Amino acid sequence: MSDDTQTTRQQLKQLLLQESQTPQQLAEQCDTTSSNVLRHLEHIAKSIDTTDQQMLVKPPQCVDCGFDRFDDRINIPSRCPQCKSETIEDPVFKIESV
Repeated sequence: MSDDTQTTRQQLKQLLLQESQTPQQLAEQCDTTSSNVLRHLEHIAKSIDTTDQQMLVKPPQCVDCGFDRFDDRINIPSRCPQCKSETIEDPVFKIESV
């Protein structure tokens, strides 16, 4: 569903203004990888700091123990530092007007 007239960052921003999404959902809609989406999200978060919008992030969370205090919220950790489980829910992103 990518729009050839918009850059990937513009597409991501537009999608996040509409609804909350995980990096995987965004990657599928923009025909790219989750790791590329995460890199773009870092830049988008910085660029909207100077606007009347803010990026909301539901951090990744361990399914087994509930740990959600990962150092980098714009990342997909491979395992939980507390219980070592590899079952981690992806972070969820949304852009809202302030």
